[in-house]
Amino acid sequence: MNEKQKHRTIIFYKDYFENFFVQQRAKVQEKIIWTFDLIEEVQRIPATYLKSIEDTDGLYEIRIQSGSDIFRIFCFFDQGRLVILANGYQKKSQKAPKQEIEKALKIKKEYENEKR
Repeated sequence: MNEKQKHRTIIFYKDYFENFFVQQRAKVQEKIIWTFDLIEEVQRIPATYLKSIEDTDGLYEIRIQSGSDIFRIFCFFDQGRLVILANGYQKKSQKAPKQEIEKALKIKKEYENEKR
């Protein structure tokens, strides 16, 4: 068997994402892991699964759908190949809640400050 080539690597930063993940049903967790594998393995990620968020200076949302439930996980890139996970939430309206975006931007800033 040949090992699947990874185009990028997803990493958890602190426990922001993990706190969200452990609260989800097993079926949702499986879908999240499947989506992470896809993001790591395919060269060009379909916008169905990863989309940049306008006016946020490099923030993206990983898009998960499990049945009628929709989830979003904010992330950002480091050195182009590392995908850093920030926070996640269950989507209940058209627009991403402002406080969730602000939280993700705060996590991104914290990560960047720690790297220096």
